[in-house]
Amino acid sequence: MSSPKRYTITAALPYTNGPVHIGHLAGVYVPADIYARFQRLMNKDVAFVCGSDEHGVPITLKAKKEGVTPQEVVDKYHAIIKKSFEDFGISFDNYSRTSAKIHHETASDFFKKLYDDEKFIEEVTEQLYDEEAGQFLADRFILGTCPKCGFEESYGDQCENCGTSHNATDLINPKSVISGNKPVLKETKHWFLPLDRYENWLKEWIVKGHKKDWKTNVYGQCKSWIDDGLRPRAVTRDLDWGIPVPVEGAEGKVLYVWFDAPIGYISATKEWAAREGKDWEPYWKNEDTKLLHFIGKDNIVFHCIIFPSMLKAEGSYTLPNNVPANEFLNLEGNKISTSKNWAVWLHEYLEDFPNQQDVLRYVLTANAPETKDNDFTWSDFQARNNNELVAIFGNFINRVVVLTDKYYDGAVPEPSEFTETDSQALNELRAYPAVISSSIERYRFREAQMELMNVARLGNKYLADEEPWKTIKTDADRTQTIMYVALQIAAALAVLSEPFLPFTSEKLNNILDLKKGDPNKRLRWSDIETKEALLMPGHHIGKGELLFSKMEDEQIAAQIEKLQQSKKDNEAMNATVTPQKDTITFDDFTKLDMRVGTIIEAEKMPKAKKLLVLKVDTGIDVRTIVSGIAESFTAEEVIGKKVTVLVNLAPRALRGVDSEGMILMTEMPDGKLVFVNPDDAGVNNGATIN
Repeated sequence: MSSPKRYTITAALPYTNGPVHIGHLAGVYVPADIYARFQRLMNKDVAFVCGSDEHGVPITLKAKKEGVTPQEVVDKYHAIIKKSFEDFGISFDNYSRTSAKIHHETASDFFKKLYDDEKFIEEVTEQLYDEEAGQFLADRFILGTCPKCGFEESYGDQCENCGTSHNATDLINPKSVISGNKPVLKETKHWFLPLDRYENWLKEWIVKGHKKDWKTNVYGQCKSWIDDGLRPRAVTRDLDWGIPVPVEGAEGKVLYVWFDAPIGYISATKEWAAREGKDWEPYWKNEDTKLLHFIGKDNIVFHCIIFPSMLKAEGSYTLPNNVPANEFLNLEGNKISTSKNWAVWLHEYLEDFPNQQDVLRYVLTANAPETKDNDFTWSDFQARNNNELVAIFGNFINRVVVLTDKYYDGAVPEPSEFTETDSQALNELRAYPAVISSSIERYRFREAQMELMNVARLGNKYLADEEPWKTIKTDADRTQTIMYVALQIAAALAVLSEPFLPFTSEKLNNILDLKKGDPNKRLRWSDIETKEALLMPGHHIGKGELLFSKMEDEQIAAQIEKLQQSKKDNEAMNATVTPQKDTITFDDFTKLDMRVGTIIEAEKMPKAKKLLVLKVDTGIDVRTIVSGIAESFTAEEVIGKKVTVLVNLAPRALRGVDSEGMILMTEMPDGKLVFVNPDDAGVNNGATIN
């Protein structure tokens, strides 16, 4: 496709079982937004759609965990996610949700069309069933060993370790997430999309076709899947949460989320078109439309094999032109994990760093996992902000605006004769739009943003070399030319930065007064290449403001501490409770003689890391007790502590010291020991605990 008339750009539907984090942003939403914003700057007809995926099994798991209904879960997180995207500047033309009526209708109609055209096969198969819970187990309700890589916590549909997709019955040693029990096989009826019927077509379309321009990771994973041989894939599930299967004999069954979710792109486009008074069909059923799916690598199979097969089976839809999937972003050296709360959540970032959206956009793009997994660190975040955005981009704009105001009361000066240096700088500037465009069109957003920063570097170098603060004292005409050229570079930055740094671009357009109250008069991308002057002599710019602020060490330290604390909190929340020991009789219990005592002396056991030697007044005697509490308490801390002592425990020699009892302790989730203390008020040593 040489020059598409329109672009349908989709971004993976986020599950509404939690907020959006930086891994989602780096992998999907920032690159998709850069591309959409760029195409709009090119005057292209763009439909950029997304929406909340509200029917996934993770949502029902979240609901069970929180003790609420699935609807309450999706309503809560849909609102958080939608607002976060809006506040962060992701420029969706429509952000919908799969609980919307239009989606239920669209997905149901799609299924019925394939059903009526006999594109499905109906089979009674054995599926995993939890006898204790009394239900069939959907993919995410099952954990087991991956048959390909041996990872012991693979889901029933996909292994997060190696990325392989499989059926739940392929798992080795499966267990139910609900009860922890080993499930049994039980017969149930479902409808399947026979992917094997599309194997030759997929091979022709992807392997032999023009898809070698797809990213290596995408093409490679697709080829591997096809080479392994395709099998029918169930498109229905035994669940009570989702879109009911719209045919007779399917009571208690819903559409499989990976059948329903990608249709969400279509329903979101329909919803947008209806709102805007447009016809939705050209965006999905016209060969002049370029369809692009921005996703993470874990969704490659669904977007490149299953969804295209669905579209092919339906018969009237265009197929994706490209699926620029990214790898994963890690956080401070560890895999981002929603369940472990090891993440930087977008809504929290926006609270902690108000009006700093572009800093995060910049860092995530500069470190985007385009060809391999990458790592986000707060130290890198600080360094890129301070050393690049502040010191390069912000510094150049600040100097240009301040000097223009100082020398010419904010008016663009009339240039005199251009030197070779001036002409070279302007020629370099005119070349950048094509360079940046080429990188964006090839989905190399890191490279494109680097070229944007090179424009700012060009401006800084030009000012440093020409030194207008010196020439103003000796050559007024020369200074006017220098400042004129510098202002042209600043104006170009206002345009070129828009896809990457939209809030900064807006600020810069205001500072340079480029809008003039009419958005149609705003400078366009092509103007940089074709216009002799982006800012005409005599044009008045506004007052300066700092585009970026330095990040202080304290801000970064607070974020690192926040991460560590959330990790500790999560470990505490998910700490496993020790199972109950064997049942004892009442007579066994009455044999225990527990007394209140006071520690009156304490010292560290020589050459022992964990042991303290204590002298304890039990009320009946003063005895020696060796206790393994030295990693939680110093000897000085425990003197005078009231404690609970098991006094009739047989003496035991520890490191040559006879220990004559045991002090009752409990261990906190963080591993720290604490005393099981009696009430101090009026309790004397020797008092029995019954």
